[in-house]
Amino acid sequence: MAGRFKTTLRRLGNSLVLRLIALGIVLVAVGMVFRTQILMPRLQKDVSELVAAQQLSVANYAAQDIDGKIVARRDLIRNLALDLNADTLAAPSRLEAWLKEKQDLYPLFNSGLLVVRADGTRLITDYPAIPTRQRLDYRKSDWFVAAMNSREAVIGRPTIGRATGDPLIIMAMAVRDSGGKPLAVLAGVSLLNAPGFLDLINGIKVGNSGGFLLVSPQDKLFVTASDPDMVLKPTPPTGVNLLHDKAMAGYRGVGVTVNAKGVEELSAMVSVPSTGWFLVARIPTAEAFRPVREQGKNIIYNSVLTTAIVVVALLLILPWVFRPLTDAARQMRLMASGEVAPHPLEVARHDEVGELILGFNSLLKKLTDREDALRKSETRLAYLALHDPLTGLPNRAMLEDRLEQALVRAERQHTQVALLFCDLDGFKPVNDIHGHDTGDEVLRLVAERLLEGRRKSDTVCRLGGDEFIILLADLEDARAMAENTAKEYVTRIAQPFQVRDLSLTLGISIGIALFPSTAGKAGHLLTCADTAMYAAKQAGRGRYTIHGENA
Repeated sequence: MAGRFKTTLRRLGNSLVLRLIALGIVLVAVGMVFRTQILMPRLQKDVSELVAAQQLSVANYAAQDIDGKIVARRDLIRNLALDLNADTLAAPSRLEAWLKEKQDLYPLFNSGLLVVRADGTRLITDYPAIPTRQRLDYRKSDWFVAAMNSREAVIGRPTIGRATGDPLIIMAMAVRDSGGKPLAVLAGVSLLNAPGFLDLINGIKVGNSGGFLLVSPQDKLFVTASDPDMVLKPTPPTGVNLLHDKAMAGYRGVGVTVNAKGVEELSAMVSVPSTGWFLVARIPTAEAFRPVREQGKNIIYNSVLTTAIVVVALLLILPWVFRPLTDAARQMRLMASGEVAPHPLEVARHDEVGELILGFNSLLKKLTDREDALRKSETRLAYLALHDPLTGLPNRAMLEDRLEQALVRAERQHTQVALLFCDLDGFKPVNDIHGHDTGDEVLRLVAERLLEGRRKSDTVCRLGGDEFIILLADLEDARAMAENTAKEYVTRIAQPFQVRDLSLTLGISIGIALFPSTAGKAGHLLTCADTAMYAAKQAGRGRYTIHGENA
């Protein structure tokens, strides 16, 4: 009996079927361990990146919405302040009617508009009228002080309203007379939780348990939040939340942190440009990575349940069927990592795997072609952003940059700069009589003549129309260089232009501004050169004038 049992065991041990089954079980077990210990961390990393991208996208959308609403209200208060005049301020009934009209037409400030005396001691009037506002002293209100010291609309510190007890924000601008003297301060009041402003943040969750925080770093204050208990509460002190500390210092992006309540969160921070605030979209990592944990459980359950079914397929069928696919995937990963250049894959078999590889090859070709086209387009756009498309000369944007650099070098190295503002004489009749094609060709020929003899450090720019600017930088004697250049241009442009069978004669008027003789920034130097050019035209055209001197 014992001998027969040993014989049976020996036969089963030598059975290829059992060996394959045993090998299949081992492979499935090894695969399960591999997936749970190696692939799961990679999966969590991928999910983390995906959730982070989603968080950042949501935060960007919400921040743009908030910024748009803030900018709309700030621009409205500015326009209203510029529209309000001294006569209306002096007539209370007219002022009340004016406020009512503007509030009814532009109801962006949901708690109304108010006009404060220039000394800040009390209101002149408000609409809609709130009696408690009439008794308040506004001299120490941050928005009042800021408005009196600025010629632009200002945004006050989010706070609890003294008149209503509600969380609010005030935007204001001083109303000034023609001499710039403040006559009053016009302010608009918006409740933070009122419909159409920041109320969406209060009621929206990120996922099931996440939410938003709108933070004012300069005030160290939560402006509003999905959690009502955090509205207008101070931000945590430094050291409590390291990611929050980075955000308060200017970091914008995504990170994982532990909040003040001890909950680990994935947070995305995006700026609200018009206010200096930033918006935080946050979600607990336990919720964000729940799919990864569920997937881990599924891997274990499925591995155990399907061991007997898949072992034969894994050993006999799958390696043969998917070998071309795994080879292709390996090549794709090498391409993605940059170890090899992207290239079409070899089609080993004309089956479904072969069709997939053909599809990849087709996609790769389209992506490569599109990338080449995009690169050419970006290069062209970058060129057009800084050059005139007709003449190929630098445009105003490049001129302003080079002029700023030239002025910085001149101050640092004690050199001089000359700016020649050139305007063609007699160009308009060319366009009117011979057409724009002829005019365009003349402009190209003018550009060629202006470029002749110029140094590498000089810049010849076309502003538009028949206006050109020549920047002469790094000079020892700017006046002499500018006058010599202007004389050459007057002579050179006076020579006839041959366009097809036409011989066209033009002139040029040139205004010269010198630095440091003409002090100021780039814009001021351009204005001075422009003024000098018009002086040259008034003096008879076909000549040059130096700013500050008679033509």
